[in-house]
Amino acid sequence: MTFKLRPSTLALSIALALPAVCGAAAPVDTRLADWPRVTSAIKMDDAIEKRVKEIVGKMTLAQKVGQMTQPEIKTTRPEDVTKYYLGSVLNGGGSWPNNNKAADAKEWLALAQAYHEASMKTDMAIKVPVVWGTDAVHGHNNVPGATLFPHNIGLGAARNPQLMREIGAATARAVRATGIAWVFGPTLAVVRDDRWGRTYESYAEHPEVVRSYAGEYVKGMQGVFKDDANTIATAKHFIGDGGTKNGKDRGVTETPERDLINIHGAGYFPALEAGAQTVMSSFNSWTDTASGKEYGKLHGSKYALTDILKVKMGFDGFVVTDWNGIGEVKGCRNDSCAQAINAGNDMIMVPDDWKAFIANTIKQVEAGEIPMSRIDDAVSRIIRVKLRAGLFDKSPMQNAHAGKDDAMQARALARQAVRESLVLLKNEGPALPLKRGQKILVVGKSADELSNQSGGWSITWQGTATTNADFKNADTILTGIREAAGKDNVTFSLDAKGVDVSKFDVVIAVIGERPYAEGDGDIHPSGTLRHSSRYPEDLAVLKAVGGKGKPVVTVMVTGRPVFANDLLNLSDTFISAWLPGSEGKGVSDLLIEGQQRHDFRGVLPFSWPKSACQIKLNVGDKDYAPLFAYGYGLKVATRSKLGKLDESYPQGGCSAGNTFPVFSQADRLSYPLAIRSGQQTTVLGADLNASFKLPNITVTTAQVNTQQDAKLGAWTGPATLEARGARAIVLPSAALKDGALRFDTIVAKAPAGKVTISMRQGSTSVDLDATALFKRLAVGAKNTVAIPLSCFQAKGLDLARVDTPFAVTSDAAFSAAFANIEIAGGAAKEAGAVQCGELK
Repeated sequence: MTFKLRPSTLALSIALALPAVCGAAAPVDTRLADWPRVTSAIKMDDAIEKRVKEIVGKMTLAQKVGQMTQPEIKTTRPEDVTKYYLGSVLNGGGSWPNNNKAADAKEWLALAQAYHEASMKTDMAIKVPVVWGTDAVHGHNNVPGATLFPHNIGLGAARNPQLMREIGAATARAVRATGIAWVFGPTLAVVRDDRWGRTYESYAEHPEVVRSYAGEYVKGMQGVFKDDANTIATAKHFIGDGGTKNGKDRGVTETPERDLINIHGAGYFPALEAGAQTVMSSFNSWTDTASGKEYGKLHGSKYALTDILKVKMGFDGFVVTDWNGIGEVKGCRNDSCAQAINAGNDMIMVPDDWKAFIANTIKQVEAGEIPMSRIDDAVSRIIRVKLRAGLFDKSPMQNAHAGKDDAMQARALARQAVRESLVLLKNEGPALPLKRGQKILVVGKSADELSNQSGGWSITWQGTATTNADFKNADTILTGIREAAGKDNVTFSLDAKGVDVSKFDVVIAVIGERPYAEGDGDIHPSGTLRHSSRYPEDLAVLKAVGGKGKPVVTVMVTGRPVFANDLLNLSDTFISAWLPGSEGKGVSDLLIEGQQRHDFRGVLPFSWPKSACQIKLNVGDKDYAPLFAYGYGLKVATRSKLGKLDESYPQGGCSAGNTFPVFSQADRLSYPLAIRSGQQTTVLGADLNASFKLPNITVTTAQVNTQQDAKLGAWTGPATLEARGARAIVLPSAALKDGALRFDTIVAKAPAGKVTISMRQGSTSVDLDATALFKRLAVGAKNTVAIPLSCFQAKGLDLARVDTPFAVTSDAAFSAAFANIEIAGGAAKEAGAVQCGELK
């Protein structure tokens, strides 16, 4: 790279090498004492600058603010582009032309062309084309039929920068096929806490991998706009999104500026040097722990967006905000934020409230809250990028790839990426690849489920609400195994129930996380990294096939490293496949012998935890002691000797805080939900699509806070919904002080009879009459209910003996959804906590 380093920085420069495959520690790069001046591959052009000045000089204020506004296609018709001079539109995850999930390239192109033609019908002195932006974060992932590459975490395991350039180019072609000219990628986060729900969007915990990839990806995707396939790239999210406290999405990054530069800034320098023309602001806040200064939300930070990015680093493209990001700046709303514009944001992503935003911003300029010079600078940057990208020269349909579905296909490249991303962690079973002709039992929820295989940002935002049929031109891992081994040699069972394992030569278990995106994937401090606590069905299926005299090869599909010692102990071979995307045959290429022999090449991009609470585990850290070190990865000829691994984990979670999870996304196993009616009891299984029914009660999956986080109980007569464990709870002392049983709920149907909330110790139940409580909660509204533990204790409850910390019983019609059930210290003193007198 050709950064211009200040003299004080040169003395600090150090050589930096990638860790060896065995996981040698690598130091954090500390060579930069200040933000470097970056020389972009796309130079200032006098002719373009003259034209920018001419265009902006002939624009009205309304036209300028319109250029700075980016609404979502669900709320924006082509005629709106004409009327409001809109500079851009975007489609969010799970948003498609005409709301048609199955739209092909031609239907996407038709809408893009309509928006473009609308921008050419304005009354502007010089017409400015609209630009459409999209989140193509692992291929053109909103479009069914487009190839889905492994998510970034898997690509980080491949350690192949040239592969990144090829994937960038393939993604750009796919995007251009649909008429879109701007991609919100690459993501350059360097994740420091794996509890973050966007960990899989990061290439690695070490900044050097991110540094080695960023420029290559931009070169492949955008280049210098010499090819019809080139698409505007975005370096995101500026800056420090991977370093938030407790891995909380949109949280606070507490780090000295020097680490912000050398760790979190590592990918931005090569990305901007390669010519990335847009940068996206980050949702997180930043506190400089060296100076003690709190900069607040980066969407509102002039120091970050102007002083650092534009002045010190010399970035001359434009800055775009994230989805309603301005609304998170203190004192701002989704439709109004002078501070964000003054801070240096040039284009504002306002999905829904864009008309009000335009009106409010015009008023703020007229009132002097936003200087006209700032508006002119923002619009000049937007026009500059549009001119550089050639948007003034061609409409979407004039691109060589426009409307071509086959341009969205790069299956061989994606299959190669999958092969290179797999990491062999344990190798004590049969020699891989398995010989064709062996009888294979395949089990596990992720073997034949493309949504699990692809993760979040796959057709929909969360990657949920899809079926295999939605993924055109894709193969599951099971499909690959059947083709490679011969379909007559392969038997599939989702949960292995009733299967005689002895009839098979080998078992392949494909397990892992279900899809999630952004904050919905966060692991709360009250949880642990233990995979089985969130996905008990995976432990159950391995217990069903493990120890039966047949080798078990486990393939883990996951968006982050997890504590999986119990699963490793039940497996002879253990492979991390990350989130491989649409090409499941890339996995089977390494499992089953084929015409071409492939060995494992992937090495860990993130350190793998030895215990459930190694939540901050980064190479170079003090007392660094992972189970598998950063850079670890076996070859098929290398045998491991792990022995029996410690499976213990803290019931109360990893935090020294005051919450104890009963049933939530943090822990669904320790106190599983069940329904009880008369003498019948049914434990609710892990299948989120299943309903469970006994006389007088039916339970289905619902949403209170996030997708599929809740259980909805519908009573017609006497029955109970309860969370019961195999042993008594052991509460941390912090949870006992002013503690309360707390849960989120939405009442769907008010009680027609008596409703009780109980805690039980064996066969003894301590009941509180909650009828009045549930009757006063508004139907359809979300509520957080906190019932002081003292209410139960006053009736004789011994907290040291409780094995059922939550039970709701109704004797008549009643319906409510429940989520985030926990015991929380201090909650009894919270505003709105239930008074014991109400629970007669």
